[in-house]
Amino acid sequence: MAPSLPTSILLLFAAAAALTAAAAISPSPVAPEDGIRVVSAEKRIDLTGPIVKVFLTLKVHNPATGSDASHILIAFTPAEAQHLAIVKATRAEGKRKKKVYVPLPVEPVDLTADAPNGARLYSVSLSAPLRPTETTTLEVFYMLTHSLEPFPAEITQSESQLVYYRDSAVLLSPYRVLEQVTYLKTPSNRVESFTRVDPTARSGPEVKYGTYKDQLPYVYMPILMHYENNHPFAVVEELVRKVEISHWGNVQVTEQYKLKHGGARHKGVFSRLEYQSRQSISGASSFKNLLARLPPRVHSVYYRDEIGNISSSNLRSDSHKSELEFEPRYPLFGGWHCTFTIGYGMPLQDFLFESEDGRRFANLTFGCPLLNTVVDNLTIKIVLPEGSKSPQAVVPFLTEQHLETSYSYLDVVGRKTVVLKKKNVVGEHNVPFQVYYEFNPIFMLAEPLMLISAVLLFFVACIAYLHMDLSIGKSQTS
Repeated sequence: MAPSLPTSILLLFAAAAALTAAAAISPSPVAPEDGIRVVSAEKRIDLTGPIVKVFLTLKVHNPATGSDASHILIAFTPAEAQHLAIVKATRAEGKRKKKVYVPLPVEPVDLTADAPNGARLYSVSLSAPLRPTETTTLEVFYMLTHSLEPFPAEITQSESQLVYYRDSAVLLSPYRVLEQVTYLKTPSNRVESFTRVDPTARSGPEVKYGTYKDQLPYVYMPILMHYENNHPFAVVEELVRKVEISHWGNVQVTEQYKLKHGGARHKGVFSRLEYQSRQSISGASSFKNLLARLPPRVHSVYYRDEIGNISSSNLRSDSHKSELEFEPRYPLFGGWHCTFTIGYGMPLQDFLFESEDGRRFANLTFGCPLLNTVVDNLTIKIVLPEGSKSPQAVVPFLTEQHLETSYSYLDVVGRKTVVLKKKNVVGEHNVPFQVYYEFNPIFMLAEPLMLISAVLLFFVACIAYLHMDLSIGKSQTS
C-alpha cells in the first residue's frame, strides 16, 4: 500500500536531514593535499575552567613521493576561529633525554575560500624542512574564549551552572589522518549528556572519542556535551591601562576595569544571609574576590571605584613578585557588572634600559594582571617623557598600534603616547614587550627651569610692587 501524504512528507524531510548531516560530516572533494599524512593525532580538550584549552599532538609523515615541506597546515572551524585567543606550536627535535621542543611561528593563511566546511587554516612554519620519508612531531596548544554556552541561561542563587560545549569527535584537518583519538575533561563527574560516536568511552570526568582509523581530509563529526561548570566566568569587557614613564625615577600605572560575570544570568532575589551561611551551595558559580599579579617592588598601591576607596584588599609584595587580593563591594553573579580602578607605582630602574644603538626602551608586560579572566578589549597607553622622539613598540603578536599626544602638568608640547589595542586577551598574552624611543637628557631640565622661572617672575613682581608708589597725593598749589 502506498504511504499516505503526511507519511511521504515526513520521509522527504528525513531524507533531506540525512543528506544535510552527511554533507556536514563528509569531506569535500577540494582538499589541499601535498602528500603529507598525519600518522597519529591526539587531541586533549580541557573543559575544567571558563576558558577552553586544547592540546594537540600530531605525528606528521612526508611520504617518499612528496617534496620538501616547509610548513604544516592546521584547521579550525569558523566558530573556533572567531573565539581563538592564542595558538602556539612547537616541534620535537632530538631523541629521548636529548629531546627539545623548538617554538614555531603560526600565522593565518588566506585559503579559507577553498577550504571545505568553512575551515580556517593556519600555517605552522617548520624550523627545518620535512624531507621525503621523514616524520616529525608537532605540539599545538590553543585557547578558546566564550565557547561555553550556559544552559539553562538563567539560574537561581542555589542552582549549579550547566554549560554546553560543541566540537568534533574527529580532528578537522586538511590532511588524511591515519589514527586519532580525542579526550574531553570536565571539572566534575556531573555530565548531563554527551554525543556518542562509536567508539566512545567515559571514565569519571573524562570522555574519550576513538580510536578512529583512516579519516579523510576535512571530516567533521559534531558532538555536544552538557556538563556542570561552577567556575566563575570573569570577563573584563574593557581594560584601559595607562603607563606614565618619568625619568625622575618612577613609573606610574593606572588600570581601569569594566568587569562582568559572563556565566548563566542570575534570576530571582539575592539573599545575602543564604549566601554567607551556605557558601558551598549558594552562589556556587559566583565570585567575591580577585587576585592580581603585579610587578615586583610596587608601591603606593590603591584600589577604588566610583564611590571612593575600597579597603577590602591585601597586598603581598617582595623583590620577586607582588600579589594584590581584593574584593568588589558585592559578590558577582551571572550578568552582574562592576567597575573599579587599580593604581600603583614602580621603580624606574627595574623597567627602563638603554639599547646598543643609544635608544631608551621600556620593558613592560602585556595582558591583564587578573588571574583566570578574559579581556574582550584591552588598551595600553604608554606615555613617554616630554621630548621623546621616534617611539616604536615591539610586541610578539599582532596588535593595533597608533600614536597620540597626552598632556600633563607643566607640559608645553605634550608627550608622545604609544597606544596598543588587542581583543580577546587571555593569561597567555602576559608576556614582556618593549617600547623604544629616543630622548635627549637636556629635556629633563625643562620642567625645573619652568618652575625656577615662575618663582623668579613672582619675586620680580613682588620687588616691583614694593618699589612702586601707588599712593594718591595732594597736588601742590603755586
